[in-house]
Amino acid sequence: MNLTFLQTFLTVLETGNLNKAAERLNVTQSTVTARLNALEETLGCELLLRSRKGTRMTRAGFELRPHAELLVNGWAQARKAINLPEGYSGLFSFACEFDLWHDAGRTWLYTVRDGNPGFALEARPGRRAEIAAWLGTGITDAAMTHEPISAPGLASRICVQQDIVQVTNQKRAKSGLDPKYVYVDLGTDFRRQHASAFPNAKTASITFSTSSWALEHILGFGGSGYLPKGLVEPHLENQSLWLVKGAPVFRRALYLVWRETGEVLFPWLRNDDFARS
Repeated sequence: MNLTFLQTFLTVLETGNLNKAAERLNVTQSTVTARLNALEETLGCELLLRSRKGTRMTRAGFELRPHAELLVNGWAQARKAINLPEGYSGLFSFACEFDLWHDAGRTWLYTVRDGNPGFALEARPGRRAEIAAWLGTGITDAAMTHEPISAPGLASRICVQQDIVQVTNQKRAKSGLDPKYVYVDLGTDFRRQHASAFPNAKTASITFSTSSWALEHILGFGGSGYLPKGLVEPHLENQSLWLVKGAPVFRRALYLVWRETGEVLFPWLRNDDFARS
């Protein structure tokens, strides 16, 4: 099977038409058409319905797509593993949900780096569904997520217990939610604890699903909100933020999910000394 043909097929799916695919691949449209025709001839079936309005998959194209992604991505990972920088014996690929990198994610990965200097590292952010797919196809060896991912061949454990604290840009003695309160959606456990602590809370004027954005907003425009303690510690130390006295402290677990087949190469996945609160 020609990987170039598969890559062209996937690029057409991503872009929606032959012209855009040709631009991305830096080839002519006729080359894209020739590659698709060759792929369809090899497989003996039509993969795409093509028209002036764009393309859409046939049933055969739909069935081919996950296998094409597995082959193309697997080849890319193999090339990375073979072409390691001098002095490294292996490659560890780590994924992290977007909101977890700036505190727990990078701290965990740097701890792994310090304890395993012989491995080159690869890190990528993603959404939960993307990360699950990456783990399933082997693009990623392990990931940090808000919740465990259950699938054949995957294992998980709690790797971090985080304190979630209420901070404000101005000192105040009164606890509770002020008019400039910023709501940060920090996952299922946090939503449950927050609703229990503040059953009569009104909808916040602004909501974020990313801690770093919420932190930037509070520092720039004022207000208060709940954020991971590790993320705000530098700002508490330089007094650009203060803890809200008397405010309840919440706690959430973060999970490490990994491919079970990787435990031989990466023994720290099953157990490590990393702990953060």
